Amino acid sequence: MMHYPLQDHLLRVQAGLAAAASRAGRDPASITLVAVSKTQPVEALIAAYQLGVRHFGENRVEEGARKIPVFRQAISDPSVVFHMIGHLQGRKADEAVTLFDRVHSVDSVKLAQRLDRFASAQNKSLPIFLEVNASGEASKYGFDRARRDELFGAVETITQLQHVRLNGLMTMAPIVADPNDARPVFRALRELRDDLEARYSHVHLPHLSMGMTDDFEVAIEEGATMVRVGRAIFGERVR
Repeated sequence: MMHYPLQDHLLRVQAGLAAAASRAGRDPASITLVAVSKTQPVEALIAAYQLGVRHFGENRVEEGARKIPVFRQAISDPSVVFHMIGHLQGRKADEAVTLFDRVHSVDSVKLAQRLDRFASAQNKSLPIFLEVNASGEASKYGFDRARRDELFGAVETITQLQHVRLNGLMTMAPIVADPNDARPVFRALRELRDDLEARYSHVHLPHLSMGMTDDFEVAIEEGATMVRVGRAIFGERVR
């Protein structure tokens, strides 16, 4: 069993989450810790579950297909939520709908429409997040924050779909030496969410998925409601 190092890591992350929430005057319970379990064996997920983790994030559909059914067979707990957080190709949308409870990385109207179609076929309501390239980096996926008309138009279209539910926005900050250098990116996503809700009375985006191992505390200070933490919980990736 890997409980002791895993438990130590998890307690340290939870303490960091609580401290950041306190600095921001927020309730730690309002922030969801998504344990990013990519490349980790199913046994590591089960050990994390036994320590209280209920939200897991995977980057690839094919890896989720190997692990999630095995986990679900071992742990029949409906409170466990699997999040698809990596880039999602349209051709894998059907399988993603089957495997995952939330998709954070919707980066086009076309992908949202495909997810909606497959969710309809499965009689499922799927919460989704729009991925926004808030840093302007060419290497990042997502709607370009600078092209606001395109993003706002996408929100108008996607909120009309019947089987996906727009639940929030997601972004990935650039890799920086000082986590505070990522703060403007997180702030920009929060402000974009606020602008969307101000423009459309029917749009409610309760979640901001932002912040990872190296910068999740800054993300929480800027309004993150979901942080995606892998290495700080599970250690270095298993190859």
